[in-house]
Amino acid sequence: QVQLVESGGGLVQPGGSLRLSCEVPRSDFSLYTMGWYRQAQGKQRVMVATVSRVGTTNYADSGKGRFTISRDGARSTVYLQMNSVKSENTAVYYCYGRHAIYDTEYWGRGILVTVSS
Repeated sequence: QVQLVESGGGLVQPGGSLRLSCEVPRSDFSLYTMGWYRQAQGKQRVMVATVSRVGTTNYADSGKGRFTISRDGARSTVYLQMNSVKSENTAVYYCYGRHAIYDTEYWGRGILVTVSS
């Protein structure tokens, strides 16, 4: 079982910034496509951003220009930098990983981000 360990959530004011981290303590981290999803209360889980094994990124329209996903192979960690956050960004954020060879998917437990003044 692969553990995805999220950190960095919490309370942030509208217009502020927050960085989420997700550590994947595995030596084959480079074989994973990684991503962040969010689920607001009463709504479905939706994609926020993904980053491929070679660093190609993809963003939901809602986060383009404000959010940046990146990965650090040396730390086996994927990040989500969230800038100019809005109240509608309030949600539980989940780290996601998919193995490129075995096509298995893994999810973190989720971390709460609350945007409020």
